[in-house]
Amino acid sequence: MHRSGTALSDVDPALALAGDIGAFTTDPLGYALYAFAWGEGDLAGMAGPRVWQCAVMTEIRDHLSNPAARFQPLRIARASGHGIGKSALIGMLVKWALDTCPDTRVIVTANTEAQLRTKTAPELAKWSRMALTSSWFRSSATAMMSTMEGREKSWRCDLVTWSEANTEAFAGLHNMGKRIVLVFDEASGIADKVWEVALGALTDADTEIIWLAFGNPTHATGAFRECFGRHRALWRTAQIDAREVEGTNKAYLDELVRTFGADSDIARVRVLGQFPSANAMQFIGQHEIAAAQARDIPILAGGEPVIFGVDCARYGDDESVLAIRCGNDARSRPWQSWRGADAMSLAGDIALATMKWQPDAIMVDAGNIGAAIVDRLRQLVGDLPVIEVWFGGEGRDADLEPGVAVHTANKRAEIWTRMRAWLRRGAIPDAPRLRDDLGGPTYGFAADDTRIRLERKADMKRRGLPSPDWADALACTFAEAVLPRRLPNWMDPDRVAVQRERSRYTELD
Repeated sequence: MHRSGTALSDVDPALALAGDIGAFTTDPLGYALYAFAWGEGDLAGMAGPRVWQCAVMTEIRDHLSNPAARFQPLRIARASGHGIGKSALIGMLVKWALDTCPDTRVIVTANTEAQLRTKTAPELAKWSRMALTSSWFRSSATAMMSTMEGREKSWRCDLVTWSEANTEAFAGLHNMGKRIVLVFDEASGIADKVWEVALGALTDADTEIIWLAFGNPTHATGAFRECFGRHRALWRTAQIDAREVEGTNKAYLDELVRTFGADSDIARVRVLGQFPSANAMQFIGQHEIAAAQARDIPILAGGEPVIFGVDCARYGDDESVLAIRCGNDARSRPWQSWRGADAMSLAGDIALATMKWQPDAIMVDAGNIGAAIVDRLRQLVGDLPVIEVWFGGEGRDADLEPGVAVHTANKRAEIWTRMRAWLRRGAIPDAPRLRDDLGGPTYGFAADDTRIRLERKADMKRRGLPSPDWADALACTFAEAVLPRRLPNWMDPDRVAVQRERSRYTELD
């Protein structure tokens, strides 16, 4: 028998499913337990949503079930460590919201386009595909749309990238008398102006309005931080220690705490779900930069190689930069920079610098015009090694400090990690541009939550920061291990032999 008491043979399965799903219009937890095949396939070994996910779903149920609260905006914020299943909860809630209320409008955005496209969107599609109602909506890279004829424009979820100069998608979010769901994924990285414009979606009367803001608390200031501060009366908040959530990688989380310390911003943000003490997850601290700029030039041990690092740019505000490092000394040999120079001119100038400084290797950022510079330098400098550095290439493990290796997401993260460790003993030019470049990028973790990823240059520019050309040039000097091509005088075999002969004759005398 069907739950209504009607014989199963008399019930259209599609109508029966629609009737069952409709019963969960105010109950996302009941919907999740019903609509997904827990314990099977991708959900093998799982009996249902995680405890913290159930708590959020229960808050939504209690709010919508209360006639006095139902049409007041419900704002839920969660700050957490890594791997607790934030994107999975978003996937379940978006599917519930669409399935249980006709003509629901959902807008989902994230801190970056990469996060939205590569993590949030696939997770939404995954949960839509796993649901009993998978045929009700079709997914594209940027939306989920009703398959009911004529409803694809009014009954949908849109994935929207944002910019501070273009917030129309949030300003126009209205759905009077129905349901609106607004989702901010990795909310700490979403600009305050977007939050301000989104407030306009909360004004519709007689409308179910749910605003979800989830993410790692990567910024000590901003709208997401204020959800837990001066605006906490408007939001239902919780900060979640990832080690207390079932199914997280506790060994990795404990490793982060041991490596960086329980009081470090890395542990606070990536494990404890607490906001950092600094303004952002700055990869290199200002105190480390200031110490390296003030440090006396070290007395070099014999045999240290001289390495050129070249960051390449052509037009606009970016610069091409030649950094020169010999062991722990990156100051005594003057750096060079260019604006608007073409590849042939840059290669020619760098070749002239090799005649003066006699480097043991040249390491060149191969992006942009770098490949052409590499080719030309190889023609100009003979057998001097010219090494291509592909910032997007595979990253190897790198020591953050002696004996403490971290995983890196790409080559750029690897060489910056090596540079960060080196700054504790190195000497660098006392140049404001280098100081700002080194302290500019923030960092995060790749999708698997184990590999450090440096903030992209495009994202830095969105924050009003220039491309860190000077710091990238210095980082290039750490791309590969280099041996000196010429031994210092005291190590030269012929000189050593002469000295030995002189000592022997002196002893005979």
